[in-house]
Amino acid sequence: MKRIAAFAATLVVTALASAQPAQAQQYPNKPIRIVVPYAAGGTSDILARQIGPKLTEAWSQPVIVENRPGANGNVGAEFVAKSAPDGYTLLLTDLGGLAISASVYPKLPFNPAKDFSPVVMVSYSPHVLAVNPEVQVKNVQELIAMAKAHPGKLNFAISGIGGAPQLAAIEFAQRTGVQWTYIPYKGGSDAVTAVVGGQAHVLFNGMLATWPSVTGGRLKALAISSAQRVPSAMDTPTVAEQGLSGFETGSFQGIVGAAGTPSATVAKLNAELSKALNAAAMKERFVKLGTEVRTSTPESLGAWMQAEQAKWAKVVKESGARFD
Repeated sequence: MKRIAAFAATLVVTALASAQPAQAQQYPNKPIRIVVPYAAGGTSDILARQIGPKLTEAWSQPVIVENRPGANGNVGAEFVAKSAPDGYTLLLTDLGGLAISASVYPKLPFNPAKDFSPVVMVSYSPHVLAVNPEVQVKNVQELIAMAKAHPGKLNFAISGIGGAPQLAAIEFAQRTGVQWTYIPYKGGSDAVTAVVGGQAHVLFNGMLATWPSVTGGRLKALAISSAQRVPSAMDTPTVAEQGLSGFETGSFQGIVGAAGTPSATVAKLNAELSKALNAAAMKERFVKLGTEVRTSTPESLGAWMQAEQAKWAKVVKESGARFD
């Protein structure tokens, strides 16, 4: 009987060992998917395709960038929020938009504050306030004057309803008294295309995705939304310089996973991503693209997201804006 009991115990131990979940094995041991919740060509997409090869190089595992646009990024965000919390499905997105979503979508199918594990801040790209070259304004004050002279007549292209670019436009409108007509698109690249093509007149959009159209003469930049002028566009003044003191908005990009992702996996991702992003060649590349590397710990990213949620909830409430 003792031999039978010992044999049975061995079988149990063997079965338990073979049933250990994949995350208990060394991470990563299979392909990683980075979900971009916007159309190809926008800020998040450009960054994901810069970062993916660095993870592949470090870990010898394929990194797949998957675009899942829809509902101003909420389709892709929900997909990641409801994915297995194992570090193999990540979301690279405009975290400002993620922080805003709870205030503008009362029936959001996920909770941005509870359903994600913050991994790392990636970058900050200020918004560019730009117009179609046919719009006869040269600076912010001229744009304000035109908008006030024609209330609601200027079409403002936005990368989805309720996202960071629209909230930047709302804050601008609150402070200046202008009125826009918002035209939503599937992502920043589509919004840029619309203004270039004359279907809309003006936009705020991440510099990373917008600046090539400015340097190519297809858009006219009026201002940058950072606190100070940026090295790659020193001739373009900030919004704050042109009469709106303290105005600072932009595309804060970052990576999160599903809530419950093991802390060891989050730490490993944070360390490798921070190393890749802070490499001199990568930082130089980002500057040329119109953005800057801004890395963080998972904890500080979580605190930043909470602060952003509070900030934009106040803006939304005070504006009285509706997003349905």
